[in-house]
Amino acid sequence: MAVLDPEMKQAVIRRTVRKFAEEKLVPAAVTMDQTAEFPAQLAQEMAALQYFGLEIPEAYGGAGLDSVSCAIVIEEISRASGAMGLCISVHNSVSTFPVYEFGNEAQRQKFLVPMARGEKIGTFCLTEPNAGSDATSIESTAVKDGDGYILNGSKIFVTNGGASGLNLIFAITNPSERGREYSVFVVESERQGLEKGEQEQLMGMRGNPVCPIVLNDCRVPRENLLGEEGQGMKIALSTLDGGRIGIGSQALGIGQACLEAAIKYAKERYQFGKRIGEFGAIQGFLADMATRVEAARLLILRASSLRAQKKRHAREAAMAKLFASETAVEAARIGLQIHGGYGYSKAYPIERYYRDAKVCEIYEGTSEVQRIVIARTLKK
Repeated sequence: MAVLDPEMKQAVIRRTVRKFAEEKLVPAAVTMDQTAEFPAQLAQEMAALQYFGLEIPEAYGGAGLDSVSCAIVIEEISRASGAMGLCISVHNSVSTFPVYEFGNEAQRQKFLVPMARGEKIGTFCLTEPNAGSDATSIESTAVKDGDGYILNGSKIFVTNGGASGLNLIFAITNPSERGREYSVFVVESERQGLEKGEQEQLMGMRGNPVCPIVLNDCRVPRENLLGEEGQGMKIALSTLDGGRIGIGSQALGIGQACLEAAIKYAKERYQFGKRIGEFGAIQGFLADMATRVEAARLLILRASSLRAQKKRHAREAAMAKLFASETAVEAARIGLQIHGGYGYSKAYPIERYYRDAKVCEIYEGTSEVQRIVIARTLKK
């Protein structure tokens, strides 16, 4: 398999990743869904191909790709396996990026290099039992203690949690009601005081080891503070713009898989003496699916292109994530309907796509939150 290279044209990157995904991820996706086990060996193979350091410069062990190429990689992986697409998206978009963007040189060498090489899988620990869409309601704390901090709190629904080596922990460093401040810490999974709970039994994305992370008097040195104290929300908001492009790309991959599965079935299934794809109703379904999937792709390309040019892209990222995630859900619904009763069985992958797609409307900002973000930009 070819290693990703910044000199590759985007069409070549797509073909390269698709070849790997079809040979390795498509067969593994069924097993992952059945067992809910993370494929560690497969992740190592993906690391060797630079999939864990997509936008990170080669000097830090990454592939050095631009944002558009990164979106293409995530789409193609997700087309084969939503769970591994989620792993790659979160690791690249909201875990390695902030370490590269806000970390100092020492932190880049210590944390970023092993993350970009896939030696340490990363997480983004913001969500808590009482803090979902309202991230400012987090209750985890980081109290200064000599030359370090003592962290306490609970994080839930941590993507990649069960397989992580490094975790970005958001915590309150100034609890004052008038000037509440949040900070981010890079915390090693083996550090004393950090405990991982049991893997969540999810409806979809079952191959990703999502789990809670609990911090109980977890002491970290000051050099694990990412950026400056009090920069937590700035880092989170900046990071989530890229994260939304990543999840949008993941949703696009799932939507594309739904479209292809529906076309294939419509060509194979005979009723009333002819292929069901010859019926006007089915053709209308397929036309709508294809149109929405292509529109989602264009929105993602627009957002990722702006990001690659280092231009503001908060609105475009929200639009891409909103439309692509809702497109994936609709494509899965229509695709399952085209399959009829067979679509409700595990004999065909469409039921897995249906389960995997739904969460794209929820994590890294619900569809309702994306609409708020978009609406705010329209007032300016």
